[in-house]
Amino acid sequence: MELITSLALGIGLSACCGFRIFVPMLVTNIAALSGHYHFEQDFAWMGTMTAFYIFASATLLEIIGYYIPWFDNLLDSIATPASIIAGTILTTSFLGGDISPTMKWVLGFLVGGGSAGVVQLGTTATRLASTATTAGFGNPIIATIENILSVIFSILSIFLPILLGVGAVLLVMFLGKKLVRRL
Repeated sequence: MELITSLALGIGLSACCGFRIFVPMLVTNIAALSGHYHFEQDFAWMGTMTAFYIFASATLLEIIGYYIPWFDNLLDSIATPASIIAGTILTTSFLGGDISPTMKWVLGFLVGGGSAGVVQLGTTATRLASTATTAGFGNPIIATIENILSVIFSILSIFLPILLGVGAVLLVMFLGKKLVRRL
């Protein structure tokens, strides 16, 4: 049961990395600093005050960056691989010590990186469509929705991992079908 909960937590937070890379990292860090979660030794750095300052600064810059009309599309090109890396790290960090390190990273990449990548590609496609149809004037609305979803779903992932894990899987399936249709 612990593996399922850990994977669900990783999937939920990784999917949130598809909306904003650093919001789930910051929420996870705050959960660790408040004592709600304890990382294993390999990922203890994610629960430090240094990580808090880095994640908080990066979150603020990322959120502001998505409100700059031309810069938001540039950020999407950087955010796609970065979200996969962040999703992989988050999912791997929640997997317990009973699993071999190789299996942790494989699961982290496939489950976490995959979830983050699919959601990120969906948000990128949405932003490109908004840019094409509204000349970028609709992009701040999309950025606001993505910010809200990332914060709310990240918090819910920490407190309701199974529920959000299932929701993230459904979201990934929905976005995956839409992407396949477009291609």
